[in-house]
Amino acid sequence: MRLLTRLAATLSLAVLSVPALAELSPAETRMIRNVDAEQERTLAMLEKWVNQNSGSLNLDGVTKVGAMLRSELEPLGFKVQWIDMRETGRAGHILATHKGNGRGKRLLLIGHLDTVFEPDSPFQRWERRGNEGVGPGAGDDKGGMAVIIASLRAMHAAGTLNNADIEVMLTGDEEDNGNPISIARRDLVAAGKRADATLDFEGLAQAGGADVGSIARRSSGAWTVTVTARPGHSSGIFSAGSGDGAIYELARIIDTFRSELQEDKLTFNVGLIGGGQTAELDAGKIRIAATGKTNIIPAIAVARGDLRALSQDQIERTKTKMQAIVARPLPGATAKIEFDPDEYPPMAPTEGNRALLARLNSVNADMGLEQMGELDPAMRGAGDISFVARDVDGLVGLGPAADGEHAPGERVDIASIWRQAKRAAILMSRLSREKR
Repeated sequence: MRLLTRLAATLSLAVLSVPALAELSPAETRMIRNVDAEQERTLAMLEKWVNQNSGSLNLDGVTKVGAMLRSELEPLGFKVQWIDMRETGRAGHILATHKGNGRGKRLLLIGHLDTVFEPDSPFQRWERRGNEGVGPGAGDDKGGMAVIIASLRAMHAAGTLNNADIEVMLTGDEEDNGNPISIARRDLVAAGKRADATLDFEGLAQAGGADVGSIARRSSGAWTVTVTARPGHSSGIFSAGSGDGAIYELARIIDTFRSELQEDKLTFNVGLIGGGQTAELDAGKIRIAATGKTNIIPAIAVARGDLRALSQDQIERTKTKMQAIVARPLPGATAKIEFDPDEYPPMAPTEGNRALLARLNSVNADMGLEQMGELDPAMRGAGDISFVARDVDGLVGLGPAADGEHAPGERVDIASIWRQAKRAAILMSRLSREKR
């Protein structure tokens, strides 16, 4: 969900401190060999998932993909629960729990069953093209779930899963969340409160061909500005009796947002706008039906946009500024702004998140891989891990490298599936041995 601009990513100038090099243990070596030995099995599994449509609104399809994941997790010793979410207008979530010895860190793995491609999309099938796999959700996020299963299988084969306490939460509505979001993310939030570290298996970030770590995600919320004004003959526009009309007032508001709100890591796109004699926003808030004539001062104008920020303070500060801008209308007009209640919170960068990236870089060092810098969070969209970010340290981007997400032709770099599964298996094995 919420596209990642891979090549536009910028690396942190600070060099991460990494523990001294250490050799891979025999169990870690077995995990690496297991991932490689099961490549064809993993690809066949991914192809099966991709070929089952699971658009967020395809409740039956999402449920079927959930059953496929159940069949992979249960043989590994996970107790799998299907959490029905039809009360929110969506299918449901998978929550899988593996009980370890209770002494090590409790891990939460996050992925999602759904894709942006509904059954009416022409893009429906998996296709292998050399080193790439093309298909709906090949990277986002069925490729990420493939990394989860491949890494857990490797841990199981090497014996490191036995004592590990791990929960896997696979939501069925990450691309188009159910409402109210308080119910849709209730179980994810609860899982975050139980965890000591969270790993998000959406796509791996890259910059210039190098893998990059993600320790932060911005929020995603929406707003609506509605302006009403006195209608009248166009010859009276700007006069004391007629005022400036709804469209000029909306234009003033939008342009003032652009000039007065800008700050680092903050964006506020205007995605939909319309006005005239009439302007009506549909129930889904994605269409405006408007009528008007050139010789009539417009009585109404409506705009919809989003708001993305790196912290809750930045969100609240920006909302206050937006309300102040709306509160000083042009003559003859009245304006109001409303913020959608169901929004994705931010995942702010923290030292705890950086410490997880340092642990991953220790794995990279032992595997002979390059160190990973920090992705600029402005280059990454919102995601489910943000709902647990206040309660637990997290790391984003444990899934494979992909390109063209959310568009026909989405493709996954197959080699990155193996690289990410090896990283994840070793990282999870080490974290699960650390004392809580």
